[in-house]
Amino acid sequence: MVLEREDGAMSWWRFWERDERDDERPPDYYAEGVDLTRQERYHEALTSFRLALRERPDDLATLEQMAVVYTRIGMTDEALKTYGRVLERESGRPAAHYGAGFLLLNRGREEEAVEHLEAFLRQQPDTPDAERHVRHARDTLERLRSSPDAGDGEEAPGTDQDA
Repeated sequence: MVLEREDGAMSWWRFWERDERDDERPPDYYAEGVDLTRQERYHEALTSFRLALRERPDDLATLEQMAVVYTRIGMTDEALKTYGRVLERESGRPAAHYGAGFLLLNRGREEEAVEHLEAFLRQQPDTPDAERHVRHARDTLERLRSSPDAGDGEEAPGTDQDA
């Protein structure tokens, strides 16, 4: 739920304007950022995610959401850097591997993309909404492995067709 006043100001503005005696809880900036992303209000979402990071600087989920937003507004360099920050802190983050994999693939960096997509599939989330991402990663890897540019058609060392 996005917290807005009647004049459209977001909750982070309302937070600063509230009376100190008001016992209202401060807004959940992460949830607000997710909601704004769903509404395609990307720059506002980034503001909320930045505020969330001020409260919890090491929150990897917030960084992953920021990378998604950067991707959606075409700031792919920043998205890749952000996914890199996530993976430096915790190398087993499936969402970061998935996002980085497809960004790298779009840049023609297939070998790096394959590594990230394979890492995603090794640690894939086990949720119903993740299935389409898993299928997309598997289909993409299959296509890459069967492409004429994939060498002599043999599976590359260290890959797992059943991942």
